[in-house]
Amino acid sequence: MQFIDLQAQYQHLKCKIDKRIADVLNHGKYIMGPEVQELEQKLAAYVGVKHVITCGNGTDALSLALMVLNIKEGDAVFCPTFTFFATAEVISFANATPVFVDSNAQTFNICPIDLEKRIQKVIAEGVLKPRAIIAVDLFGLPANYPEIERIAKKYDLKLIEDAAQGFGGSITDVQGNTKKAGSFGDIATTSFFPAKPLGCYGDGGAVFTNNDEYAELLRSYRVHGKGSDKYDNVRIGMNSRLDTIQAAILLEKLAEFPQELISRNKAAANYENELAKQYQTPQVPTGYKSSWAQYTLLDQNRDQIMAAYKEQGIPTVIYYGICMHQQTAFVDLGYQSGDFPIAEKLAKQVFSLPMHPYITKVQCF
Repeated sequence: MQFIDLQAQYQHLKCKIDKRIADVLNHGKYIMGPEVQELEQKLAAYVGVKHVITCGNGTDALSLALMVLNIKEGDAVFCPTFTFFATAEVISFANATPVFVDSNAQTFNICPIDLEKRIQKVIAEGVLKPRAIIAVDLFGLPANYPEIERIAKKYDLKLIEDAAQGFGGSITDVQGNTKKAGSFGDIATTSFFPAKPLGCYGDGGAVFTNNDEYAELLRSYRVHGKGSDKYDNVRIGMNSRLDTIQAAILLEKLAEFPQELISRNKAAANYENELAKQYQTPQVPTGYKSSWAQYTLLDQNRDQIMAAYKEQGIPTVIYYGICMHQQTAFVDLGYQSGDFPIAEKLAKQVFSLPMHPYITKVQCF
């Protein structure tokens, strides 16, 4: 049994994907070819934003967002401590300071209550300038953007949505208005790493925004800071382009994606029905939809449970076993064990079961 069965997905889409790749090989426009622009347009239509700018990977997408917002040394950027390393890595790479925030015990996402406390603490200390928040759509579930956006506005902070795991998720408000992951905040990012809900067959990423100025800067920054003439670079940028073959693959995967989301949610419902009495299962708040990048359980006897699943031939993985504030790279920030009690508990107890659109109930139970 596969934890994420990319081969099953490929076999389902094989003819369409192979044709798309063959088309690229025939026209030979391997960098920034027509499929890249087509993908950007279709991603924008799917998410409901004005601009999509693809790039080399999800980490670059976050770095590009910080470049556009001019995040720099002396700035504080708030982000969850319970997430993948890249979310905080890019803050340090921009010479800013990550300020970590505890998790919500039910959703595992960044806790708005703790977020506001951390912002107030930074303001009171007066050493760093609060500039931005990076909220992560962990395991496929959008963060609590109604509250986070309120906080960002209150303290005049920019909000970046890290939708690397959340692409396909959504929030519907009480008036019935639905917004998809990738459309929250001032700017949003995603990853097309193969294991993500929408993944390519290599690295890839994208940035989403409704801001025309941001979009213009992003298109420059991703290609060495180029101006109107490709050999006149008007700013310092990076080399981060989504190659045409990956865009071609993603076009076929995006066309199938709505049906795959239905399958992912059916698989999650099967898990919930079978496992809710045994473990703490993931909770999706009213009005929210998850894209189920991972199906993550919580239990204090994690090691024994994972060993039992292994004996049955069912793979399990821990996302994430060490909080950000406990990692060696951030030891100089001065955090201590116990500073983020909910996140630290999650790190000790979470484990994820196989999740992909082609899983069946029989495979697991």
